Amino acid sequence: MTHGPFDEISRRTLAHYEGRAEDFWLGTKDHDVSQNIEALLAALGSRTGLDILDFGCGPGRDLHTFARLGHRPVGLDGAAPFVEMAHQHSGCEVWQQDFLRLDLPLARFDGVFANATLFHVPSAALADVLGQLHRCLRPGGVLFSSNPRGDGAEGWNADRYGAWHDLPGWRRHLVAAGFVELGHYYRPPGLPREQQPWLASTWRRP
Repeated sequence: MTHGPFDEISRRTLAHYEGRAEDFWLGTKDHDVSQNIEALLAALGSRTGLDILDFGCGPGRDLHTFARLGHRPVGLDGAAPFVEMAHQHSGCEVWQQDFLRLDLPLARFDGVFANATLFHVPSAALADVLGQLHRCLRPGGVLFSSNPRGDGAEGWNADRYGAWHDLPGWRRHLVAAGFVELGHYYRPPGLPREQQPWLASTWRRP
């Protein structure tokens, strides 16, 4: 359970997305995240028929892609409009869960795809969230994450809470949760580092 400031973080951040669900879909449905999807699948041996949790699936863009590629994705999001939209757009099972009140099944998934989502988790709650993601993976499973990078600052950006990790800080959190680093890169590709605001990384549950 969450208490105190975590409740406010969840309430305000989810309200932001719930009030802009359709605009968010229109603004992101054509974003190309194929590099990130390929990074997760490559780390899993490019097999088909994988069980994948799309953590923070939003309106379902990537759920649809994973299903089209022959996998068995399940979506998870805390915003009720996104849960409904994701199911409609992808036809996949979608769970409504607050990131800070997760209840995930044990060893259910081969991979977790957390694209632009984990940065909404305050650092004080990150160990619990990463622990849940670690436990929901099968042994040898892979977590992919992509977050806006920064210098470790966190706080409110309008009505959304965010934490902006650099690579050493993010690495400390993931290693403490029991993950083994497979690799990382910055996005968008082919640009100078100062024009690459996203840090992407892959991690294995041993």
